[in-house]
Amino acid sequence: MVKEPAPLKVRQPVIVKVSGDLWDRNDVIEWIRKKAAEYYVVVLVGGGTQINKAFEQRGLKIGEHGPLGRETNSFEERQLARDVLERNQAELQDLLFSRGIFAIVVKPVLEIGDVLCHVNGDIYILTVYHGFDKIYVLTTESRVKAKKRELKKYLKIEVVGFPDKAEN
Repeated sequence: MVKEPAPLKVRQPVIVKVSGDLWDRNDVIEWIRKKAAEYYVVVLVGGGTQINKAFEQRGLKIGEHGPLGRETNSFEERQLARDVLERNQAELQDLLFSRGIFAIVVKPVLEIGDVLCHVNGDIYILTVYHGFDKIYVLTTESRVKAKKRELKKYLKIEVVGFPDKAEN
């Protein structure tokens, strides 16, 4: 008699939004490791602080940050912001891989008809809200209260705080 194969266990999909100030920290990587052991994890990596620094180095004005995120005024600014986010994406993907953690890393940039469209990370997670079973927003402890207030009506979203400064 041929034994039927066991049904595949499909892991629930979760998305983890990681602030650009946190993505390369050991405590955050270990938190992602635990989630990746249980869920199919997609990580949305930010980079606001690094984008500001890149703008300053190029002599570009740091635009306003409205409810939809950073406002850019030129293709050069959009490209530079995308480049920073792509670097964060690649570095985080490599870091996770080097530690044996299976997770997919994405950046909050859409390309629509060759137009670069930056999407605020909080707006991005709302855009994909219905596709994921759980959504985590990893941020610094000093930002937790405001994030929870902003996102309180979205029941699948959990805000997780990490110390503002990495502990050695």
